[in-house]
Amino acid sequence: MKKITLILAVIVLLISVLPSSFATAKSKPKKMTVSATAYCEMGRTATGYNYKKHPKAKAIAVDPRVIPLGSKVYIPGYGYAIARDTGGRIKGKIIDVHFKTRKQAIKWGRKKIKIRVYRH
Repeated sequence: MKKITLILAVIVLLISVLPSSFATAKSKPKKMTVSATAYCEMGRTATGYNYKKHPKAKAIAVDPRVIPLGSKVYIPGYGYAIARDTGGRIKGKIIDVHFKTRKQAIKWGRKKIKIRVYRH
């Protein structure tokens, strides 16, 4: 009886550890080089996110075939952002980085950068 209880305890422990190790492997970022431009829209995104309610939100517009909506992305010089929007001219490895003001967006300009994408 003690052996069976011990075996069951070991099995439960192993099962509880497996999902966390899978999550670690799943959260490894995908690195890619993209063309990054900027925009300063203060309305709603394609996912319904409201910039007026969250003006300090860090978000990007993406081609969802390349970067899934909802993904967390690290952008050098900007920080972590969430892929919350799409755009008619955003095709392939192009992202639009959201800024609160037009002045900030113009200062960012357009640049090629290496980003890290963490799938949601």
